[in-house]
Amino acid sequence: MAALLKSRTLSVSINCDPKKLYEFVSNPENLPKWAKMFCQSIKKSKGGWIAETPQGPVRVRFTRKNNLGILDHYVNPAPGVEVFVPMRVVPNGSGSEVLFTLFQPVGMSDEKHAEDIRWVKQDLRNLRSIGERQSKR
Repeated sequence: MAALLKSRTLSVSINCDPKKLYEFVSNPENLPKWAKMFCQSIKKSKGGWIAETPQGPVRVRFTRKNNLGILDHYVNPAPGVEVFVPMRVVPNGSGSEVLFTLFQPVGMSDEKHAEDIRWVKQDLRNLRSIGERQSKR
């Protein structure tokens, strides 16, 4: 049995309709607009997507669109390595709550995991700004 990984779930409240926010985030082409710390650009390729990141190109596979607000994705930073990234948009009053879980892979330093957490926090702040601007339209 594999050991449990350390994890951290981050959330952000966004004053935007959950369905509208989900539509924006579930489109892979919007990833560079809000997840700027992770993704500088993204392009469709055979069988998935390739994101250009600060560490170089990575393959990203997204969960199919659904009515549950599930935005899980899988990142392949190296051959044979796949990182599961659970993400959700859930209703929060008249707005949304976005939940994003980061697992600390075996071999990743606490310092690198802390840096990833800081990056995701910034990306979620970007998403809040975009979502709240869209909500005013």
